[in-house]
Amino acid sequence: MAVARVACRAQVGLHAPLVHVEVSLASGLPVFCIVGLPAMVVKESKERVRAALLNSRFEFPAGRITVSLAPADLPKEGGRFDLPIALGILLASGQIRAPADTCRTCVTREFYGELGLTGELKPVRGLLLAAAHAARHGHELVVPRANAAEACVVAPAQVRAAGHLLEVCAHLTGAAPLSPCPLPQRGADEGPGRSVLLDLADVRGQLQAKRALIIAAAGGHSLLMIGPPGSGKSMLAQRLPGLLPPLTHAEALEVAAVAAVSSAGFTPQCLGERPFRAPHHTASAAALVGGGARARPGEISLAHHGVLFLDELPEFERGVLEALREPLETGVVAVSRAALQTQYPAAFQLIAAMNPCPCGRLGDPAGGCRCTPAEVRRYRGRVSAPLLDRLTCTSRSRGWRPPSSTPPRVQGQPRSPPPAASPARAPCNSPASSGAMRASRMRTCSAGARWMRPGSGYSRRRCDGGDSRPGTPAGAETGAHHSRSRRRPGHQRRASGRGSAVALSGSRRRRYCAICTM
Repeated sequence: MAVARVACRAQVGLHAPLVHVEVSLASGLPVFCIVGLPAMVVKESKERVRAALLNSRFEFPAGRITVSLAPADLPKEGGRFDLPIALGILLASGQIRAPADTCRTCVTREFYGELGLTGELKPVRGLLLAAAHAARHGHELVVPRANAAEACVVAPAQVRAAGHLLEVCAHLTGAAPLSPCPLPQRGADEGPGRSVLLDLADVRGQLQAKRALIIAAAGGHSLLMIGPPGSGKSMLAQRLPGLLPPLTHAEALEVAAVAAVSSAGFTPQCLGERPFRAPHHTASAAALVGGGARARPGEISLAHHGVLFLDELPEFERGVLEALREPLETGVVAVSRAALQTQYPAAFQLIAAMNPCPCGRLGDPAGGCRCTPAEVRRYRGRVSAPLLDRLTCTSRSRGWRPPSSTPPRVQGQPRSPPPAASPARAPCNSPASSGAMRASRMRTCSAGARWMRPGSGYSRRRCDGGDSRPGTPAGAETGAHHSRSRRRPGHQRRASGRGSAVALSGSRRRRYCAICTM
C-alpha cells in the first residue's frame, strides 16, 4: 500500500483553511473513491483526472484508489482539487519522484488548478485568499497561468505559473523548475486607484445637491437625494467615488478579497478602485445582504470601502431595506446558514434616491402633480423611520431647466419691453382681438378660422374656415358648424375640456374654438 500527500486550500467565506489531499493505492477491484465532504464537482474530478493522466502519457493505476480530503468535516467545492489529486496518484504510484521528499509527501508546496481532458490547467476561482494565507506560512504556490496575476497581488515571490500537467511534474521532480512570476507592469495612468473616474465638474447646475454630495464624501455620511425624475440624482451618485480618497494597500486587499469569493470573481485590473454597486430595486434580501447555499457575499459586502447606491428607494421591499439597519451601524454582516456561518465586512457608504411622490412631479414647476396627500404619505411611508435616521444627510433637488438663450442684462440698463403678440395668434377672447375686429362682422380665432359675431342672423355661430388653417380666405365659407349635427375632423367642438368651455362676459356668451384652446 502506497500513500502520498499533497497540500491545497479550501475556501470558507473569507478564510482559506489548509487541506491535505491524501491518496492511497491498494490492491483489489478497480475503485476510485473520494471522501471528506466533497461537493458534486469534486466527485466528478475522477473522470477528469483519469482522462488527463492517460492523455499525458501516464498510466492510471489499476486497483483501489482512495482519496481523502482532510479535515473530513470541512466542505470542499470547486475544481481546484483536480491537480492535487492527479499529483497524489502519480506520487503514490511512483511515476514521479520528488527529490527533497523522501516520504513521497509534498506539504511545503500548494497546488491549485482544474484539469482539462488533455492535461491543460484551467483557472479556478478565489485564489487571492489562498495566496494570502500561503504567503503567511511561506509556502510556494503552483497555479494555472491564467490565475498568476491574481495570486501575484499578495504573494509575487511564492507564485509559480504552469499551463499543463507535464510542466508541474517537471517542476516537482526538478527537471525543469518553474521561475517566479514577474510582477504585472502598470503604466503611470494604470496604477491602483488611478482609473478614469466620472468627474463632478461635468454636472451643470444643482449646486445644492453637489454641495450635499461633497459634504457626504468629506464626512463619510449616508445621503438621501429627493427630486423629480431627470434632476440628476443617479448622475451625482455615480460621481461620488471620484470625490473619495484613494484606497490604501490594506483596504485594496480587503476589497479584492471580498470580490474574489463572489460569483463574479476578482479582476486584477480593478485593484485599488473603490467599488460602486447599484442593485436593482427588485433585489432580494439574500442578494443585498448575502446568503445562498454557500453563503456568498451580498451587495453591501461587495461595496465595502465604496458606495452602495439604491435608486428608487421606496420601491425596494420593506424587509430588504430593514436588513440594512445593522450593517450601517456595525460595518459587518454575519451570514448564517444551516451548514455554514461566516462574517463579511460591510463598511459602505449608502447613497439613496427617491421621488417626492408616486408620480414624481410634486414641487416641480414644469409638471402638475396629481397625487393625493394620502398617496404621498403612503409612498413616503415605505421607508421606515429607523432607516431614515441612519441617512444622516438629505438633499432636495428640482428638475433641471436649460439655460435661457437671452443674454444677461447689464446692471442699470432698462428692461426691454416684451414683444407684442401677433393679432393672428391672439385668442378669440383676448383684448388684442376684441378691439378693431369687434367693429367687423367677422372675428378671427388663433387658428385663422372665421367666426360669425352674435346677432348676425344666425341662431348658432359657425366657423367658415373649413380647413382650419391660417391664411384661409375670408369669403370661403364651408359651413363647418360647431354643432353636434355637422363636425369636421381636426376642427370641431370637443365634448369635454377647454374646447367645450363657455365663458360668460356680461350678457354675452363666448364659445372657444377647439383648435385655439389646445
